[in-house]
This record gives sequence, C-alpha cells and structure tokens, in this order.
Amino acid sequence: MAVEKGETDDALLSEPTDTQHAALNRTPSAYNPLPTFDLPVGERRHYQQQYADMYFARLAQLKPAAEQIASEAWSDFEIAGETPRRVDRVLDVRQGDLCWVIGTCYMEMPLKPNVLDDIGKEHWIAAPPPRVKYTDDENDQIMLEDESGRLRLTGGMLKEHILVTGAIIAVIGTENKDGEFEVLDIRVPDLPRQPPRWERDDGDAAVKGKKVSRSRPKGGKVAIVSALGISGDAGNTLPLDLLMEWLLGESTGPEDQQDAATVSRLIIAGNSLSHASPIPTREELAHAATKKGPRKYGYDSSTWNAAPTDRLDTWLAMLLPSIPITLLPGESDPTATSLPQQPIHLAMFPHSRTYMELPGTKEVSWFNSTTNPAEFDLDGWRFLGTGGQPLDDVYKYVSGEERLEMMEAMLRWRLTAPTAPDTLWCYPFQDGDAFVMRECPHVYFVGNQPKFETTVIEGPAGQMVRLVAVPKFKDTGELVLIDMENLSAEVVKIEIFEGG
Repeated sequence: MAVEKGETDDALLSEPTDTQHAALNRTPSAYNPLPTFDLPVGERRHYQQQYADMYFARLAQLKPAAEQIASEAWSDFEIAGETPRRVDRVLDVRQGDLCWVIGTCYMEMPLKPNVLDDIGKEHWIAAPPPRVKYTDDENDQIMLEDESGRLRLTGGMLKEHILVTGAIIAVIGTENKDGEFEVLDIRVPDLPRQPPRWERDDGDAAVKGKKVSRSRPKGGKVAIVSALGISGDAGNTLPLDLLMEWLLGESTGPEDQQDAATVSRLIIAGNSLSHASPIPTREELAHAATKKGPRKYGYDSSTWNAAPTDRLDTWLAMLLPSIPITLLPGESDPTATSLPQQPIHLAMFPHSRTYMELPGTKEVSWFNSTTNPAEFDLDGWRFLGTGGQPLDDVYKYVSGEERLEMMEAMLRWRLTAPTAPDTLWCYPFQDGDAFVMRECPHVYFVGNQPKFETTVIEGPAGQMVRLVAVPKFKDTGELVLIDMENLSAEVVKIEIFEGG
C-alpha cells in the first residue's frame, strides 16, 4: 500500500521497546443533519401529480431572485437611446422592442431521450445504449418558457453560458423578424444567502435553553469517499481493507496514525455497492420458479445475491466503533432510483444498525443513512452533496468537459438537480421544488466523478464555497480529506503494489 505520506519503514521494522506511547483519541465532530430532501411517508407519498406543476413552482421560487439580479445589472443598460422594459410573460415580447424577461430554459435536442418516443416503440426492440452527450450544435434549440408559452432564443451570447433544461434565467434583447429573441445578455439567480458558521447549532441550542458556547474546539478533517463498489466477488476486498485500516490507524507508522486520528467523520457519497449480477429476464425468473432450490432468509438465492450488502454491513460495522459515518445512496445502491433517493433501509444493516437512530426519535446518530442529495451542518459549516447523478446528467447537455464549471453553474442557478424531471427521474413535488437551494453551502461535493478536482468560488455577497469532485474509489483508490478549519482539500491515495 502506498499512502501520500513520509516513509515509515524504520518505525515498522524497529525492535520492540518498553516506551509507553500516548493513546490517540479521534477528533470529535459536531454533526447536525437537515431534512431538506426527506419525502412524505406512508399514504402522503404518491405519484399522481403532474410534473408540470414542479416547473411552475420552481419558476415562482426563483423568479424574485433572478428579477433582483437582472434589474440591478440592467438598470443603466441602453442601446441607441432606448432603455429596456421589463416584460412579465414571454408571449408579451414584441418585435423590435428592447426588453428583458424571466423564464425557464428548455433545451430542444434531437439526441435527448424522449419518454413519448419510448412508449411508442415496440416492446421487443432493444433499447439503444445511453448517450455520452446530447449535444448537436447544428440542430439544438434553446427555448425560454413560462406559464404563457415558449420563446426561441438565439445569438452568440448563448454559447458563452452553460445552459440546461430547468435553469431559471433572465434574458435581455429584442425579437427579430423571424420571431426569435436575440439575446444580448443573460443573468441567473446566483448564490443565495450563506449562513454564518455555527448559526444553526447556536440557534438550536438557544431554542432548547442551553448555554451557547463561544469557544469551539479545533476541528479535525472529514473524509469523503465514493464508489466503494462492493460486489459479490471475493477477490476485490483488499483495497477496502486497506482503506479501513488507514481510517482506524492500524496501518503504516505513528505519523500516519496521528493523521488518521484527526479524521472526525467519514462521508460515503454514493455507489457503495456495485451491481453484483444482472437483472434476470422474465424467462430466467420463470425457469428459476420451476426449481425447488433452497431459500435463505425468505428470498431465492438463485436470483438474488446478498453478499454485497452483507460485506458492506460488515465493513461499516468494523469502522463504526471508531468513527461516525454518513452514508448517501447512489445509482447502484438498494433504494429508489428517482431523486431524491431516500436513505438505505436499516434492514440492510443488521450489524451496523446498532449505531443508527431509533425509529421515531430525532437524536443525531453515530451512523446516519441519509438521502441523496443530502444537506447537513458539520462543525458549523453547511455541506451539500450528491451521489453524482445530477452533475452527470448536466454533463450530457453541454459540449465541454470541465465539471467544476458545471458545479459552479448549478450553484448559481440555485438548483441541486436542474434537469429533473426532464431527463432525470425525480419525485413530482407540488408545494415547492426541494431541489431549489434555500441557503448557500460552504462545501459542495459531488461523488462518483472521473477524477479529483476542487476550487473555491465567490458569490455576489461575499459567499465562499469549496467545490469538490470526489473520484471513484474503486477506479482510483482515492479519498478526499477536507480540513474543518480552513476547508482546504487534499487527496489520500491507497494503492496495491503489484511489483514482481
């Protein structure tokens, strides 16, 4: 195993001594989850609603912010002595008038999947493989829509901005003779208010009548890893074992053990499991039903492999006595595929659920199986993270490869999943879009990305956000450490030496 630290061969190969070493205690962390993406339970959760209402709710939520940004930016805008006027609806735009209007962006892309086309196809025709990109510069069209109708946008300014279906934007320009709106400039809602550090923790303490502490202990580091990819294959556990030993301080030397002791929490950002086996066809299921094979725990072992969940549960149970864990589900994990994905059920963790909160209680647990996306406060900082599906879907809409720029655009749109429900399955919210960001995070992380990337962006009111693209551990052997004092990010790489 190679870890990006100093060599420790001398310490590992030294003779035993009678020297008494001080015990290492793990740095504690203050964790405060938010129920932002929790769905209604029981009969209150249903899917009879229309998805169009979700777009209207999103526009109503973000229109005031976009209007404020646009009015400030274009207050002194003037062309040939003409000043722009504010138009309430897209169908109120008149040819030749300089104006600006707010609406929802819609991308008309021939390569984008269409659910109506899928329904119209014959069932026995094999589905095409998923596309890497939906973009087609010659045939793509960008529309602006609201409750009144649609307006086609055109102009070179569109190529200077990242735009996807679902983003709320304000555009200024004029309608040409072809009925298209020539865009001169674009504005987005931009970053919302960012809560000061410890604001929510201090507020909760004050509500409960507790004394608000002004002295805070020095924070440690939080480890973020994604795509553990645990499967039914018995030969792929060595990297996970090495990761566990590093987190527990059982590997390498004293210097690395001290570093491991500063890790106050582990965040697993999706895809803890890989697809252990392909989904059986109806013919295979029918054939399996005719067999009288043994059943284990009430399921048919010929069609279901419990080894991946058992190994994940065992791996977590070995870590939990030492380090608290936050677990986000991902695309390949055993929960609903539509966003927001709800927590992986505690029944999947017979060994680890001892550390989870009891049903009906509101106490913060040592092991938090949460939603995807997820929002929580950690050491006073606001964290917002996803398992990667929203960013991967935005990636298909744009021709570029810079994922940090896409993450920044999603923050400035104030949308955690902008392309839902167009090309990303989600719950049909009615009272308000849960993917609209109410407050600006301090750390925004996205799991299951091709490589590690990080940067810091600044908002119009001085908001500072650390962006982190978390690589796939199964492919790279990398986990990300974030310092909880200055929010700097670094990578620890775990490798298996395969020399001769």
